[in-house]
Amino acid sequence: MLGGDGIHGGGVIVARRFVVSGRVQGVGYRFHARDAAAREGLRGFVRNLADGRVEVEAEGDAEAMERFERTLRQGPPTGRVDTVEVTETTPGAAAPVFRIELG
Repeated sequence: MLGGDGIHGGGVIVARRFVVSGRVQGVGYRFHARDAAAREGLRGFVRNLADGRVEVEAEGDAEAMERFERTLRQGPPTGRVDTVEVTETTPGAAAPVFRIELG
């Protein structure tokens, strides 16, 4: 359970929004993000945007989030990541699991 101090299981809980551009649609990027989030125990979603970018919102342990961001920046072998915009958001709004949303 998340305490009022933002600490859960000994780690600080953070939330971030990522907007990823490059060759990131039609190359398995959403599945790549979902699998990475599952490995890291993060909650949130990933979806394609109409302009060809991919949006990711994730919440969880700060150290896990750092590893997740590195994976997002790398992307799947079939894709190419050009830029990743990162915005800090407020923890507490994510779904209980990480899912792929239809965008």
